Amino acid sequence: MATTGMITAQGYGLLPINRSNRTCCKFRSTNRQSHGIKAMRVEKSLEELYNVRVERKVTPERLADLGVSRWSMWKTGKCKLPWDWQVDQLVYIEEGEVRVVPEGSERYMRFVAGDLVRYPKWFEADLFFNGPYQERYRFRAYGDDC
Repeated sequence: MATTGMITAQGYGLLPINRSNRTCCKFRSTNRQSHGIKAMRVEKSLEELYNVRVERKVTPERLADLGVSRWSMWKTGKCKLPWDWQVDQLVYIEEGEVRVVPEGSERYMRFVAGDLVRYPKWFEADLFFNGPYQERYRFRAYGDDC
């Protein structure tokens, strides 16, 4: 047995819905004012859009489990670097901060000392360093689970 109901949509009045097969009838425009469904724009975070993972304030136990103290070290000062990742890379930021602006974007991600960041293969971005910066890094092989 099919049940029907009514929903309201601004500028269209009541819309009949057949709930048995999820089809809607044609819109019927009305002149009366009604309150109803409003569209909302939801933007994804850049981390989600570009598949960049970050763990904030990583514990010493987690760092020990990953063997971060044995990873390669890299340092820089104030500068801007265009960068692209040919492989997945794990980065633990020991000092400073970096702003990461993905290619073609005006928005940026900000990572600071204590963050563990995984950059995905083929990701391209400009890196902005505002002062002394130091990180430990490791390239990830296919199948690594971090």
